[in-house]
Amino acid sequence: MLDTAAMTQHLASFLAPLLPYLTGTKDKAGREFSADVWERATAMWSRLRPKIEARESAMEAAHDASQSPEDADALAAFRLQLKKLLAEDAALAKDLAGLIEPLQSTSGQVERSGDRNVSVGGSSSHSWIITGNWNVVNSRANDK
Repeated sequence: MLDTAAMTQHLASFLAPLLPYLTGTKDKAGREFSADVWERATAMWSRLRPKIEARESAMEAAHDASQSPEDADALAAFRLQLKKLLAEDAALAKDLAGLIEPLQSTSGQVERSGDRNVSVGGSSSHSWIITGNWNVVNSRANDK
């Protein structure tokens, strides 16, 4: 079983782009998620939600992360609250570990969700990843 820090990292990373849809901040209609990703996310959220709603600080962190899932500070606060919840509830941690571990064994498969999000299966060091419309990239590194 994963340790609590690794579990919270995986949970927060997996759930962050889906939080706006799981919490109802955004409507899922028209969004494209694989059935497996959505099923796994809703299973995780159904287990976490009662614990999060019972703790005001966790509820605030989840709300902030759902409003700005790309905000590193909001994600860190959400991750901290998850860590506290899992440390207090071994049964919940074990239950969620069963949902997380299959995600780790899918090497070579990468899931992407959300507008203009990019998934990389492997290394992307020394690379440019650009999303958007009508972007112009002009690298003069080779010009003399």
